[in-house]
Amino acid sequence: MTQAVDMQKLEDTMFDTVRKDGELANIQPLGHFFQDLAKDDVPAVSWIVPGESSSEHPPGTVTNGQTYVTGLINSIMRSSAWSSTAIFLSWDDWGGFYDHVVPERLDRMGYGLRVPGLVISPWAKPGSIDHTTLSFDSYLKLIEDRFLGGARLDPKTMSRPDSRPSVREDLANPLRKAFDFSQQPLDPLVLDPWPWKEKEPYPSF
Repeated sequence: MTQAVDMQKLEDTMFDTVRKDGELANIQPLGHFFQDLAKDDVPAVSWIVPGESSSEHPPGTVTNGQTYVTGLINSIMRSSAWSSTAIFLSWDDWGGFYDHVVPERLDRMGYGLRVPGLVISPWAKPGSIDHTTLSFDSYLKLIEDRFLGGARLDPKTMSRPDSRPSVREDLANPLRKAFDFSQQPLDPLVLDPWPWKEKEPYPSF
């Protein structure tokens, strides 16, 4: 797994567990991801995190975040990787516009607030809204099922103390309802990263 980030320099303290595992070399500048796309040599799994100005956290704007994400997805759609790609677009929170629905209570950790989640893939069901209750652990579960034969990271057997009361991926519902691998693969849909006439339609704070 390679994490591509939109930063040239990273503070070790930002990735404490990765540093302790000796995996800092897996964290690469975002430019390396685009190079891998051009070479048709992308990692099986990439976790891409925007820099502060594109994160949609104040003082960054939503428009900058939209432009960043659209340009990134366009690059994947234009590459040979598109035919076998599943993109999961989500947010760690939603700019303070928190959801009004009380999260389902699984255990003392719960699910947390609801955030948008989009599946973009030639194998995603077109125009479909999946009402399955999912969590970020559903993404991990799919990766573990696909690449690790269903192996789970058990907090009781990990090398470092883990406060999780259970194996979170085992509690997570699967993402499989979002896909239809028998359908005709969907064509790329390349969008304009900046569809507005104005240079900056919304003020920066």
